[in-house]
Amino acid sequence: MNILIVDGNEKKASQKYTELGMQTQYEVYQETLESLSEKKLSISIIHPTYSNESLSLGIDLDNFHGIVWTGSVLNIYEGGPAIKNQIELAKNLLRKKNKIFGSCWGLQVLVSAAGGTVRKNPKGLEAVISKNISLNNKGIKHPMYNSKPRQFNSFCWHYDEIESLPENSNILSSNDKSSVQSLVFNQDESEVWAVQYHPEFNPKWMSGLMLQRKQLLLDEKIFSSKEKFQKMQSYLSDINKFKNLKDESLISNSIINKKIHTIELKNWLNHIKNDI
Repeated sequence: MNILIVDGNEKKASQKYTELGMQTQYEVYQETLESLSEKKLSISIIHPTYSNESLSLGIDLDNFHGIVWTGSVLNIYEGGPAIKNQIELAKNLLRKKNKIFGSCWGLQVLVSAAGGTVRKNPKGLEAVISKNISLNNKGIKHPMYNSKPRQFNSFCWHYDEIESLPENSNILSSNDKSSVQSLVFNQDESEVWAVQYHPEFNPKWMSGLMLQRKQLLLDEKIFSSKEKFQKMQSYLSDINKFKNLKDESLISNSIINKKIHTIELKNWLNHIKNDI
């Protein structure tokens, strides 16, 4: 299967991950998809924020069975070329026959391209773990959530939320922080599945992100103390070595059990495979 990964970050943000010994968000996505797919994947990656050219030489947007859109440190309402280029690319892709999956920023770009709007969440930052995400009746029945618990936690990091929906949208899940934790919609010939959280992230990568943004997490009171921060960061860095910290870190199985945590992406890949 041919899969296109659209990298939502600017180059300097990706370089920061690399300098800290972490994978970039697009590398995390590639690794996760390859580990989940029953078929061999041929993956291409594009970086629409790197220049005015959205596509690398030799990449044809009509050659892909599926497209994923990564997270980003950008905010839709800030505007500028890096954001405009992505929205225009999304509009182009939505006019084609595509199956598209968006995570966090990816959801926000796709919703914006389809006529919805994004705002800064008045409830503030939702970071590290999005808690008690609940499927509604449409979510329970949707193939994205086959074999997913009706309530679950997931890794996350976002200041923003969906303010208004595109036409033909269905919200599938919500929690106390945001009424739109996932949605689906069709536009022209494209089918979009998108989530506000990150099923592609893994515990070790998340522990690295926590270290990178430790002071911010403490300032935003995501953790009430340095001790609580350290316990969760240590546990996520090596869940076998620090298994004694699991209960103290309040980590659920829907986070650390990869089969549960990544099931949205597994189901999306199966959805593509069944249509080829």
